[in-house]
Amino acid sequence: MINEIGVIHGRFQVLHHDHLKYLLAGKALCRHLVVAVTNPDPTLVRNDETDPQRSDPLANPLTYFERYTLVRAVLAEAGISLEDFSVVPLPINFPELYRHYVPLEAVFFLTIYDDWGRRKLDQFQGLGLKTHILWQKPLQEKGITGQEVRRRMIDGADWEGLLPPASTALMKAWNIPGRLRRDREKKSG
Repeated sequence: MINEIGVIHGRFQVLHHDHLKYLLAGKALCRHLVVAVTNPDPTLVRNDETDPQRSDPLANPLTYFERYTLVRAVLAEAGISLEDFSVVPLPINFPELYRHYVPLEAVFFLTIYDDWGRRKLDQFQGLGLKTHILWQKPLQEKGITGQEVRRRMIDGADWEGLLPPASTALMKAWNIPGRLRRDREKKSG
């Protein structure tokens, strides 16, 4: 069944091949996909015991605008018309604010790998939102993670093959590996 509007969410810190797979799976189920970028700025982030790393500054090197640009570039490169999706911020830890950012009548797509995914599902359903689980897998089957991409960037290991070409080009243009190394030095310094 094709839904009129779908909402899919993520931090996309850094947008990799498995993120693209996730985004395309959501787009296949709706006419218009709203890509909700979570942790849009540091003032809209709360620690969550189910995933404490989510709020760490080293886990969030890209600004909202950079991720907005990144999502648009990667989806356009994948052949999705700019008219068929929107990119918006979403303060995932502030459900009382959702109505200001996303259409609540949409179907909310998500994947579940761990307690964080289950917590979001409970939160969405508790708000009365229509949900659709794209897939549910054990954490060890998650595949590429943003954490792994960022670690490789910091360590100078190969990371480019984990990203779609548009994502790789933007990471280089913005020197995200260098930014991550500087941020790690500041944190440990």
